[in-house]
Amino acid sequence: MDPKTILLIVLGLVSVGTLAVVFLAPTDKEKATKRAGALSGRGGQSRRASAGPNANDAPKDRRKQVQESLRRIDEKQKEHAKKQKLSLSQKLAQAGLEVTDRDFYVASAICAVFFLGVALITAQSPFVTGAMFIVGGAGFPRWAVGFLTKRRQKKFIAEFSNAIEVIVRGVKSGLPVNECLKIIGRDAQEPVRSEFHVMNESLRVGLTLEQALERMYDRMPLSEVNFFAIVLIIQKSTGGNLAEALNNLATVLRNRKLMEGKISALSMEAKASAVILGSLPFMVATMVHLSSPEYLLPLFETQVGNFILMGAGTWMSIGILVMKNMISIKV
Repeated sequence: MDPKTILLIVLGLVSVGTLAVVFLAPTDKEKATKRAGALSGRGGQSRRASAGPNANDAPKDRRKQVQESLRRIDEKQKEHAKKQKLSLSQKLAQAGLEVTDRDFYVASAICAVFFLGVALITAQSPFVTGAMFIVGGAGFPRWAVGFLTKRRQKKFIAEFSNAIEVIVRGVKSGLPVNECLKIIGRDAQEPVRSEFHVMNESLRVGLTLEQALERMYDRMPLSEVNFFAIVLIIQKSTGGNLAEALNNLATVLRNRKLMEGKISALSMEAKASAVILGSLPFMVATMVHLSSPEYLLPLFETQVGNFILMGAGTWMSIGILVMKNMISIKV
C-alpha cells in the first residue's frame, strides 16, 4: 500500500472522529442539567444520609417546644386570673409595706378615730360624722395602700429596663443568668433590688426559675414582668440567644416609656383644665364663706342642705372620674 493511500485513510478516520465528537458529545446545557440532577439526587441523598434523619426536624422541634412553653404559660396565667382575689397581705406586699394584717387593722382603727374626732370638733351633723368615721376606717387606709402600690409600680417600671441591660451585658460577657440576677438584687435601685433579691432567695431555697418568676409576678403584676418571665422561661426550655431577646425587650420598654412621656406632655393642657374645673367649686365656696360666713351655713346645718352637698359631691366625683379617664391614655 503506497503512502498516499495510508495518508487518505488516516485523514478519513480523523474526520469521522471529529464529526462524532461534535454531534454526539453533550452540550453545556446538558452537562449543567446532569450536574444539577446529580446534586439534587445522589449528592443530596448522600448529604441527607450523612446529616442524619433528624436534620430537617430540628427547626420543627424547636417551634413545637416554643409553642408548648407559650401554651403552658398562657394556661397558668388563665388559672391565676380565675382564682386571683388578692388578700390583704398580698396587697400590702405589693405596696412594699412590711406590716401584718393586724397592724393594718390597728392603723385603720386609729385613722377612723382621727376622722371621727375631726367631725366632732367641727360640730358636723350625725350623718356627716358617721360618713367620716366610715371613710376614715375603711376608705382612706385602703386608698393609701392603692396609692403606694401604683407609685411603687411606676418606680419599678422606670428602673426595670436598666436591670434588663445588666443581664444582657452580663450574658454577653460570659456570666450565667443567676449571677446577673444576684448583681441586680444587690446593686439595683429600689424597688427592683428588693424584688430581685426575693427572687434570688427563692432560687436559693430550691424553687425553680418558673416558680420564682411566677411569685415575682404576683408581687408586681405588670405586663413588663410578664414579658420578662416569658423570655426567660422559653430560653430555658428551648435555648436561643438570651442576650438578643432581652435586648429587644429592653428596647421595647424604653420606647414605651418615651411614648408615655410624649403623651403626658401632649395631654398636659387637658390635665390642667381638668384640675381647674375640679377645684373651681371648692375655691368659689371658700371665697363665698370668707366674704359672708352665714350664706352657706344652711348647707351644713339642715338636712336638705346635707342632701344637696351629698348630691353635689357625687356628681363632682363622677365628673372628675370621667375627665381622668378621658386624659389617661394607656400605652
